Amino acid sequence: MPGLVVVGTQWGDEGKGKIVDILASSADLVTRFQGGANAGHTVVIDSEEFILHLIPTGILHPRKLCVLGNGVVIDPKVLLSEVDELAERGISVDGRLLISEAAHLTMPYHKLIDEAKEVKRESRRLGTTHRGIGPTYTDKMGRVGIRAVDLLYPEVLEAKLEANLEEKNFLLENYYEYEKADYHRILEDYRSYADRMKTWITDTSRVVNEFLSRGKRVLFEGAQGALLDVDFGTYPFVTSSNTTAGGACTGLGVGPCKIDGVLGVTKAYTTRVGTGPFPTEFSEELDEKMRVRGKEYGATTRRPRRCGWFDAVLVRRSVRVSGVEKVAVTKLDVLDEMERLQICTGYEYKGAVMSEFPYQTAILDDCRPVYETLEGWAESVRDVRSFDDLPVKARAYLDRVGELVGVEIAAVSVGPRRDQIVLRDSDLW
Repeated sequence: MPGLVVVGTQWGDEGKGKIVDILASSADLVTRFQGGANAGHTVVIDSEEFILHLIPTGILHPRKLCVLGNGVVIDPKVLLSEVDELAERGISVDGRLLISEAAHLTMPYHKLIDEAKEVKRESRRLGTTHRGIGPTYTDKMGRVGIRAVDLLYPEVLEAKLEANLEEKNFLLENYYEYEKADYHRILEDYRSYADRMKTWITDTSRVVNEFLSRGKRVLFEGAQGALLDVDFGTYPFVTSSNTTAGGACTGLGVGPCKIDGVLGVTKAYTTRVGTGPFPTEFSEELDEKMRVRGKEYGATTRRPRRCGWFDAVLVRRSVRVSGVEKVAVTKLDVLDEMERLQICTGYEYKGAVMSEFPYQTAILDDCRPVYETLEGWAESVRDVRSFDDLPVKARAYLDRVGELVGVEIAAVSVGPRRDQIVLRDSDLW
C-alpha cells in the first residue's frame, strides 16, 4: 500500500501526530497537504516532547524526506523558527525538506486582517487563531496570493506585495480601523526568508508522483479534523481548507488512483477548540476534570479545549466523506478513572431522532444527544501492549465505537509515548 492518507475524524486534536510518527518509521516520504501554522502535532519520544506546527512529523525520523504541498499555506517566519528549534535539538532539515512552488505564503497583513475581522465580529466571532490562515486562503482563491515560487523572483514579489498592500491597508485603516502593514519591512523580511528557503522550493508534485510510481511508501499527513473541513464541517465554524482525504489529491498534486488507503484517527472522547456547536459537551465540572487529565490544551495556541463524550454521529460523517477504512483510537487511558461512559448514537430534534450529522449547523443548538451508557474499566491501560490484554470493559467500549462508526479499529493509543500503542494487526500500514 504505497499511498496512505491519515486524517482526523473529529474537530482536530485527535492525536494524529503520534499515529503519523509511528507510521513515518516505515515511510519513504512524509507529506502534508493542507492547513497552516495554526495546526500543531505533538510527539513524545523518550519523554521528550516535540511540537510541530508546519513541518511534517516524519522530520523526527533520520533520513526521512518531508514535503509541504501546494495545499499548505506557509508562514515563513514560523517555519524558519521551527527549523531553528529543531536544529537546536539536534535535528537538521537540510536535504530533507521540500516546499511546493505553488504553496501560498501567509503574510503579516493576513494576520492583521484575521485579528481585525474577529474584533469587528464581536459576538459573532469564529474563534480563529489569528494566525492569518483564512485570509491567506481567501487571497489564494481570489487569485492575488503570493506563492513560494515568488520568493525566487524578487521583482514579482515586490509587484504583488505593493498591489496587495494598496487594498489591504485601505481596508485595515478605513474599514477595520486597525493598524496598517509596512511595505518596506515586509519586503526586507521576506527577502531574508527567500535566502534561507530557496533551496527547498521545487515542484513537489513531481517528487511525490515519482516516489509513488516507484512503489515507495508515501504518507499523506492531514492537519486538523474532518469536522473543520470547509465543505463538510460545522460551517462557518471551520478552517479554510479541505481537511478530508480528498484534500490530499488537490493539496499535493496526485491523482485519486494513487491513494491506496485512508486511516482515520479519533479520540476516545471528543474535544473541540474555540466556538461552534458541540452536542456532547460535558458539564463545566467534568469538562475541567477531563481537560486536566487529558492535557487538553492546543499544541500551537495553548487554548483550552472543550471536552465531551464520544460522538458516533459526527465520526460516521467523517468516515463516509473521507472513505476511512480503519481507525486508530487515541487517549483511551484518559478514560481509565470513569465509572460510566456515554456514547452519542443520535440527536433528538423536534421529537425525532437523527442518525446523520446535519449540514445546517444552527440545528445542532437545538439538538439533544441520544446516549448509550457503558461501564468503565476503572483500571490503568497505560502498560497494555496487546489488544487481548486490555480490560474486558475497555474492549467492549472500543468494539461498540467501531460498530457505531462502521469501521475496524486497527490501533489504540494508551499513553503519549511512541511505545504506548496497541496494534490490533501486526502493522498499521
